[in-house]
Amino acid sequence: QVRVIESGGGLVQTRGSLRLSCAASGFTITTYYMSWYRQAAGKERELVARLGTTGGSTNYADSVKGRFTNPRDNRKNTIYLQMNRLKLEDTAVYYCQAVRFGASSWGQGTQVTVSS
Repeated sequence: QVRVIESGGGLVQTRGSLRLSCAASGFTITTYYMSWYRQAAGKERELVARLGTTGGSTNYADSVKGRFTNPRDNRKNTIYLQMNRLKLEDTAVYYCQAVRFGASSWGQGTQVTVSS
């Protein structure tokens, strides 16, 4: 069974950093398109970063370019979202998504709250 579990959310001040983790089970992350999405209160879910399969590059939303990176550890079958210079508007629930052949699996999400 394909599963992804997010962790690492929390409360952080503006300009601070936080690293989210997405642990995968039931599949190998190098064979799926792995993405991070976020959903702020009252807003639609939006794509933050999409990591390609092995050898693929990462695409980032304009709002996070230069601040977020999306590394992965193939040995741990885990992807990360390294968030730097956080802003108030980064506050949201962050979700991990795994996609292959049009079928997607989502995690339960992890809350990130940025305070001033």
